[in-house]
Order: sequence, then C-alpha cells, then structure tokens
Amino acid sequence: MMDAIEQFEKDREERVERNGNDEELKSLAAQWLQESMMKQYVYNFSWLGRPIIQSPQDMIALQEIIWKVKPDMIIETGIAHGGSLIFSASMLTLLEACGEIEDGKVLGIDIDIREHNKKAIQTHPMSKKITMYQGSSIDEEMIARVHEFAKQGRKILVCLDSNHTHEHVLAELRAYSPLVSLGSYCIVFDTLVEDMPSEFSNDRPWDKGNNPKTAVWEYLKECDDFEIDKNIENKILITVATDGYLKRIKGSAV
Repeated sequence: MMDAIEQFEKDREERVERNGNDEELKSLAAQWLQESMMKQYVYNFSWLGRPIIQSPQDMIALQEIIWKVKPDMIIETGIAHGGSLIFSASMLTLLEACGEIEDGKVLGIDIDIREHNKKAIQTHPMSKKITMYQGSSIDEEMIARVHEFAKQGRKILVCLDSNHTHEHVLAELRAYSPLVSLGSYCIVFDTLVEDMPSEFSNDRPWDKGNNPKTAVWEYLKECDDFEIDKNIENKILITVATDGYLKRIKGSAV
C-alpha cells in the first residue's frame, strides 16, 4: 500500500501524462505562449535583481532539473543582462548549502558582453561563482577554452541561448553537448521560433526552418546519446524550449 508521498507522486505523474495528451489544453497553452511572446512577456522578470528574459515556467522546470541532477557546473551560451547566470549561481549556492555539492561554478559565454551588464554581474553577490568569457561560442579557440574550464566540473549541465540560427545552434550542440554528464541535460532555449509567426523574428537571421529546434532535430539524427524529455513539456505546457530539454541517456562526458 502506498504512503501519502508515494500517492502524491503517482497522482502527479498521471496528471502530467493526461495533460500531455490533452490536445485542447496544449492548444490553449500554445496560443497563450504565442500571444504573450509577441508582447515580449518574458522581458518582465528578474532573478535576484537582474533581468532574466525567460519564461517563468521554464525557470521552474530548470530549478527542478538542477535539484534532481545536482550539477556542480553549469555552462551557458548567451549572457545578455546576466539574470540566467545569477539564477544558475543561486541554484548551485542552494545545493552547496544543502550539502549536495561543493564549489559550484557557472560559466557564461557571449560574443558581446555589454560593459554595464558585465559590471552589474561582477558586483552582484553571486558573482563569486560566475566566470564570463567574451567571444563567439563556436570559435575553435573558445570551444577549447570552455572544454578546459569544464575539467573542473564533476557533473555538468549546459544551456544554449545565444545566436538562434540553425547552423550556430547545431555547432554549439556539437561543441558543448559532449560535456554534459550522463543523466544531466543540454537545454536549448527559443526552439519556439519554429512555431511562431515570421514577424516574431523581426528581420533577425533566424526564422521558421532556421532556428534552434531545427538544429535539435538534426543533431539528434547524428547523435543518439540524448533524448527529448517530453515529460518536462507535459508538466509545464508553456515553454520557449519545446523539444529543447535534451537528457543525456548514454555515453560519457569528454
């Protein structure tokens, strides 16, 4: 006979599965996401004082993943205002406080770290956990530099959120997903570009047919070490990372 905790978990799993099969509910979620993204909804939020430019639902999903995986290193491409770096650093700080990890580290890579953002990140209380590299994430020297940094990590999680073109994201996947530990994740953000109207891209170099989701699809054809964790999407329903939660199911990190 199940105890109360086991029953709660079972009920939740069944509810998530039902919601994942509820086409009407998923359609409503997709409609809301599209409308809200066109109105820049994700620009409304901060994490510990820094703009994070992220869906709150994805932030909740990410903290669940971090608690489950317990990485001691998170590598992110794309820095912007630094909210995501601060989020990751705070999550690793919590893991340390709970005795789950030691000496957590966050690495952020961006081709253009604006001086005002760099200063705000460097003066933030979480800055002691954060290292930033400026340069293209797909430059060979940068890739080598990141791989060298990654040797300090025992369990690594990767988030890709920089240039959203197909070729760039595919190159990032090839470069950095090998660093992901077994059971951990490579999370590819803004795959929703594939499902948005063309005006959403606003003359940027990515659009339908040329975006993070198409890169994920191609990468998974050439590498079977990862699978899309649809359970996360079924749980949160509203996400900018559809097909983007990639869980490492086999192989070992380089």
